[in-house]
Amino acid sequence: MSEEPRLENVVRAFRERRGWSQQDLSARAGLSRAGVSAIETGRLAPSTAAALALSKALGCAVEDLFRLRSASTVEVGDGPWAWPPPPSRSACRYWRATLGGRTLAYPVEVSPLGLPAHDGVFRDGVFEDLPHVDADRTLVVACCDPAVGLLAEALARTDGVRLIVLSRSSRSALDLLSRGLVHAAGVHLVRADDAAGNIDAVRAAEPDLGAFRLLRVADWDEGIALAPSLRVSTFREAVRSPIRWISREAGSGARACLDEVFMEAEGGTPPPSLGAARDHRGVAAAIRDGWADAGVCLRLASDEADLAFLTVRREAYDLCFPDSLDADPRIRALVKAVRSTPYRRLLADLPGYDASATGSLQKARGPRERAT
Repeated sequence: MSEEPRLENVVRAFRERRGWSQQDLSARAGLSRAGVSAIETGRLAPSTAAALALSKALGCAVEDLFRLRSASTVEVGDGPWAWPPPPSRSACRYWRATLGGRTLAYPVEVSPLGLPAHDGVFRDGVFEDLPHVDADRTLVVACCDPAVGLLAEALARTDGVRLIVLSRSSRSALDLLSRGLVHAAGVHLVRADDAAGNIDAVRAAEPDLGAFRLLRVADWDEGIALAPSLRVSTFREAVRSPIRWISREAGSGARACLDEVFMEAEGGTPPPSLGAARDHRGVAAAIRDGWADAGVCLRLASDEADLAFLTVRREAYDLCFPDSLDADPRIRALVKAVRSTPYRRLLADLPGYDASATGSLQKARGPRERAT
């Protein structure tokens, strides 16, 4: 007797690719957050209406999100996907990296590093690795640092480690870290003068992460980027002006900064925006190209786009990694590269970056250790 096919979906992958939280998707699709969660985890088979609503919200076809898969189907290869590629792709390029004793395949996506060479192509259920694959020398980091290319060059130069960067907000990056899908996550959720740094923010976002370490990359300036044509010189003028705002997704450091600006200036929440940009450069590009008038991003991204800039706060930007990976040669290479003199000099030259604390390391115990 043949086994019944099961319904698989890649809703979560599509959602995270857009930098949305489950709440963001539920609002756009008109579904409950609990319903979105149940569908993503396979606990609930969506109705036709729900499937159509999700596909419309995510800007794709229903068959891109859902497919029937026979229980007897076997994917031939050396390891599982970190997350499934879109089902509509007849062939999917991927990167490989070892993590937690597994060799994972990561669907190739838009990267701040441009287009790093892929390690193979997945066709007809088969992983076709290319000869150059070195998963043990590949470090996967989820972050939103627009200057991460400097770190990639430092890692390659000093230790021959390849860096794969997944563009994610702070909380999305921490989510991947807690699920064991990346080696490190970029975090900038507090001001640089916060005594605890990002430790409390990481614990609040991922309470079950366990013991972890925070490697300071830089303190950087985040604020409001403005179209040069606007005659705005203060936060209060910006929030009171009838201008078009471009936002970032909830959970990002930039969104927290935007909320802070409106709360301090007006005692309220930001007005409806034109949408959420994927990253800091996405915010700056939307303003530069005339789609928006203002948004929150790093000074570096604003300066690159020749925009006006109002500094809101200086933030601590760290790379967070589990204590269990401290002995991993790639993590040791990461610490070495961040502490290297050439890298720190390059960072210090960037507008809005302060490298005086670069390379410092904080250790945070896990929740169980704190309770004892």
